[in-house]
Amino acid sequence: MKKILRITGKILLLLFIVLVFLIGGIFIYNKIMITSEEALIEKPIGQYVEVDGHKMNLYTEGEGCHTLLFLSGSGTAAPVLDFKSLYSLLSSDYKIVVIEKFGYGFSDVVDSERSFKTILRQDREALTKAGIEGPYILCPHSMSGIEAIMWAQNYPDEVEAIVGLDMVLPRAYDNWDWDSTIKKERLAAFARELGIVRLFYSDSQLPEKLTDKEKKIYRALAASKAVNTCIINEGLAISDAVTEIDRKPKPDIPMLMFVSDGHETGVEKWIDIQSDYISDLTNAEVIELDCGHYVHIFRQDIIAEKLVEFIESL
Repeated sequence: MKKILRITGKILLLLFIVLVFLIGGIFIYNKIMITSEEALIEKPIGQYVEVDGHKMNLYTEGEGCHTLLFLSGSGTAAPVLDFKSLYSLLSSDYKIVVIEKFGYGFSDVVDSERSFKTILRQDREALTKAGIEGPYILCPHSMSGIEAIMWAQNYPDEVEAIVGLDMVLPRAYDNWDWDSTIKKERLAAFARELGIVRLFYSDSQLPEKLTDKEKKIYRALAASKAVNTCIINEGLAISDAVTEIDRKPKPDIPMLMFVSDGHETGVEKWIDIQSDYISDLTNAEVIELDCGHYVHIFRQDIIAEKLVEFIESL
């Protein structure tokens, strides 16, 4: 028995040493790559505007009578590239705008409070400074659904409609495990520091519509910024934002909700929550899509088709 225990101990020690060298190698490789990728992400895909003394990136493409404003979900490393599969199908008819909030894409990471009041104020200020006027058709993915609803509640003249890309609604957070979420985000931030996050952004995991250079940019942004202070602080602010939304009437504006199968959201009755929300709205529809949470990457063709029909009916 003692011999078996000694052998087992040696094996475990060897595995631990291998693991330490492996993680050390990944860490060193990632630091080398981040340095070599600085030139790749030095200039934004879009334009910088100054908000609260920091640089925020906005991307625009196309022209038209309607302005589609894309708002990314929590932790999306490169929103400008993430939404490209969808907006590239629409920019011949509409003006496309993608906001990269602080902590996202090419925008600065800021160490300050990230209440949704602040996020909304900063986004509106960035649009004003860039000369992009409303009203907007808000196209929020995931967590940005909270911001979109607040926008419509507080500034109804600026919101023509909302097109939800598997957007989060307030009731999705009723039974949310906040402690677990924050622990996972901090663990992910630690994984970014170690360089492990880079492994999750292989070419096969990135949107197919991107060029090889765009995939390199996406990976570089993820490796240097994924799950940073801004993203973590946003998560801490969601509960207060939901409380504020619940104090005000639901905005009765045209809404088209593209909804995933819900399996990647971690929320029970995901589709039911979407259907319940629009049940008493004047002009709203839910379209269920048999795919994962990033619907604009998995089902961009059907979304573009239905979105055009929706806009032309406004």
